[in-house]
Amino acid sequence: MISYTHPSWHEILDRSYKSLDKEYREFLEKDDSFFPDRKNLFNAFKLPLKQTRYILFGQDPYPRKESAIGYAFIDGKVGDIFSEKGLSKEVNKATSLRNFIKMLLVAEGELRSDLSQDAIKAVDKSSYIKTLFQLKENFEKNGVMLLNTALIFTKKEESSYHIKMWRPFMKSLLKELEDSQIELILFGKMADELKRYDETKSFKTHSMPHPYNISFIHDKNAHELFSTMTLLSL
Repeated sequence: MISYTHPSWHEILDRSYKSLDKEYREFLEKDDSFFPDRKNLFNAFKLPLKQTRYILFGQDPYPRKESAIGYAFIDGKVGDIFSEKGLSKEVNKATSLRNFIKMLLVAEGELRSDLSQDAIKAVDKSSYIKTLFQLKENFEKNGVMLLNTALIFTKKEESSYHIKMWRPFMKSLLKELEDSQIELILFGKMADELKRYDETKSFKTHSMPHPYNISFIHDKNAHELFSTMTLLSL
């Protein structure tokens, strides 16, 4: 399953994967009810280790097969970010993504208190990226790995179970990286739980609300970190 990831991660991923519960590994290797599927669940690790400056931890994959593509926060169903009316219809329907784009526009001084479609429509977007895939590329250019605390989704009622079952993997991964200069970006309470692990004590962490919460748009930690990345720029 890890063969499609960047070779620099293979040994680390192999050891971390083996830390998972044996029955849970068998489930991952034989069952077809979860998504993203086995060919995509480790997609975040296509970013080379030496280029990784941050690991952004979300919660778990989108609860839609076409949306969950193995990257935290990147919705495979979304194409264009903007439209003639402001944000595209797809972005406007995706609460976390909508709030994240608004946060970037506020952090860059393009929006203030007015966050409406009309206000976004008035922003000069000629130098901005067009698609969500370009946003993913800009994250990776800044060395941001887009990971979730659980790498698969089955149904909402089992989300906390999968987060629990992936915990040994995450602990092993962080233990392997404890001497690196990688920093952790923690979106929401589930990701913030990582700070309780002994394996995270050596990491610099950036905690903020999950983008699903409207408070994320004006979060100072988010502004300070992401404004330097110019994620919307071509």
